[in-house]
Amino acid sequence: MFTGLIEHTTPISSITPSSSSSGFTFTFSDAAPILGDCAIGDSICINGACVTVTAFDAVENGGWFKVGLAPETLNRTNLGQLNVGDKVNCERAMSAHTRFGGHMVQGHVDTTANIVSKVPDGNSIRFTFELPSGSTHYLAYIVEKGFITLDGASLTITLVDEEKAQFGVMLIPHTQEILTLTKKAVGESVNVEVDLVGKYVLGSEKRIEGIVDRIVEKKLKDKGLI
Repeated sequence: MFTGLIEHTTPISSITPSSSSSGFTFTFSDAAPILGDCAIGDSICINGACVTVTAFDAVENGGWFKVGLAPETLNRTNLGQLNVGDKVNCERAMSAHTRFGGHMVQGHVDTTANIVSKVPDGNSIRFTFELPSGSTHYLAYIVEKGFITLDGASLTITLVDEEKAQFGVMLIPHTQEILTLTKKAVGESVNVEVDLVGKYVLGSEKRIEGIVDRIVEKKLKDKGLI
């Protein structure tokens, strides 16, 4: 479990095909700030995806660690689009004594979304994202002033446009300094994890449809139409 509060950004130093599967091994460098209490098998959230540390050294080359990315992770996230030198947002799994300043983040990416606009607003930046056609059902869990996780960062939703399948967030100056999102351009993608609470309350798409059907049926019965 994570909080969505990014601890560190670190560059990819190498990407190699896995010898035992169709996945890849990613190595990240300059990672010492998040390796002080690291152990093999620990979970680290990389751009919103919970992955497992398979090797690390907290000192050599500024600190480095390796993770394996399976096909499911590559298909579900934007990690397969990254190249050597690209930076990623990192957060270690939360500890029992951590201040809970973000929201409950599983590190299970639901889908990706594309940046459709990036507009300065004073010293802040307003981002608008659009869900792909096959993922518009996730709008049921995206509500204005609710939480959303983008590339691992806990952010507040400032806009929802259901007709366009779009939503927006605003980055204040402090957040701009921390996140890799600031440097992304229109057309690039982000990993999206919708609010866990919404998932448990509403359930699956089929369950949501069932709730709507029952409400409509009740309204029609109340009006004597069925």
